[in-house]
Amino acid sequence: MAMLLLIPLLLSSISLFTISTATFSPQPGICYGQLGDNLPPPRESVSLLTSLHAKRVKLYDANQTILHALRHTRLQVSVMVPNELISNISSNQTLADKWVSSNVAAFLPKTRIRYILVGNEIISSTTNGTWRHLVPAMRRIKHALKSLGIRKVKVGTSSAMDVLQTSFPPSNGSFREDIALPIMKPMLKFLNQTKSFFFLDVYPFFAWSSDPVNINLDYALFESKNLTVTDPGSGLVYTNLFDQMVDAVYFAMEKLGFPGIRIFVAETGWPNGGDLDQIGANVYNAATYNRNFIKKVTRKPRVGTPARPGSLLPSFLFALFNENQKSGPGTERHFGLLHPNGSRVFDIDLSGRTPESDFRPLPAPENNEKFKGKIWCVVAPRDNATAVGEALSYACSQGNGTCDPIQPRGKCFKPDSVFWHASYAFSAYWAQFKKVGATCYFNGLATQTAKDPSYGSCKFPSVTL
Repeated sequence: MAMLLLIPLLLSSISLFTISTATFSPQPGICYGQLGDNLPPPRESVSLLTSLHAKRVKLYDANQTILHALRHTRLQVSVMVPNELISNISSNQTLADKWVSSNVAAFLPKTRIRYILVGNEIISSTTNGTWRHLVPAMRRIKHALKSLGIRKVKVGTSSAMDVLQTSFPPSNGSFREDIALPIMKPMLKFLNQTKSFFFLDVYPFFAWSSDPVNINLDYALFESKNLTVTDPGSGLVYTNLFDQMVDAVYFAMEKLGFPGIRIFVAETGWPNGGDLDQIGANVYNAATYNRNFIKKVTRKPRVGTPARPGSLLPSFLFALFNENQKSGPGTERHFGLLHPNGSRVFDIDLSGRTPESDFRPLPAPENNEKFKGKIWCVVAPRDNATAVGEALSYACSQGNGTCDPIQPRGKCFKPDSVFWHASYAFSAYWAQFKKVGATCYFNGLATQTAKDPSYGSCKFPSVTL
């Protein structure tokens, strides 16, 4: 009798899974970051999202104004629990309940929230003291959803490729020894039990730009016609770098006993600009990568990856806007499909239906080979004397003798200007500390230049590439 009852229940669950899969759009969504002081208001940004034919949107918080602006749209929404709340939520169900009630339940069903990501690249961006709290926090959030009767929202967390110990060839893919058993295995168990996704950030740009001699650019851009890479362990043949990276994670999950978990590409994209010392970051490559990625995931029949042929690969492209307040190298501020004024960096259609011939011509790439020569770091053209003065003080407080030439009677003291002195200090600081990770950024106050600002006996330090 129990077996007879089980059969219709099983058929019902299969039917529901089939329906949900059939209605799950392969069109990419877009990551909506907010780290800019010149971005359009949320309602206008949501209109821009729909104009690009996005099917879903990923937020890096649960911004109430944006969630209100997303009401009555067809966009599926992913919200995020901030990294700093993970430790507290992991041991406090009341806090988890309150977060879900305020940031999810309060907006359903008018805002179609479908995913909650607990933190952003926790393994990459936090100390290992936070790591052990991640899966307990995910369980707390899932329990809160269940207690509120919310069943359509999947819980996960985004991971970067650095969760892997090895990734090449893909069949050798395995998680890092320090996280494989204590962190990744419990996480995979949770994702498997809840039928959720492994949310993965995949950036062929970073893999290629770190080794452009040995990795072919066309292979990274989905443009290689004849170049293939065969995995000697699996025999699988690869035609692009993206598939290699994704399959390495599939193999890593399989090694821990979870071969059936689906991957959701939480971020992918290519920068449309960057610093002089950053190779391959240009509009041509960004348009090529993003357009080809859209073709791949929307192709019929589905292609999947060599390790998972025919599988659906849901995704988010990064990002909606170029965000001028993101820290780090210049590429970080140039991943947008749109400029902050709403104009397109390049023509794109996330539905994949617009023929390539309908798009405007792209500017030829000018930095697909490494820059050769000297680079200086100077004040960017922004009228903010107070902030520049503070950055000047910081640069001069680092190192040994960094700012001696701009002291009174120094060779670079004149003109006696905070902007002039800051340009010298930025160049001197960057030249001294670039090898240990310093960037020419200074909270957006600095920019790189190939034009030597030196004059007379005042010689600005430079970085030579």
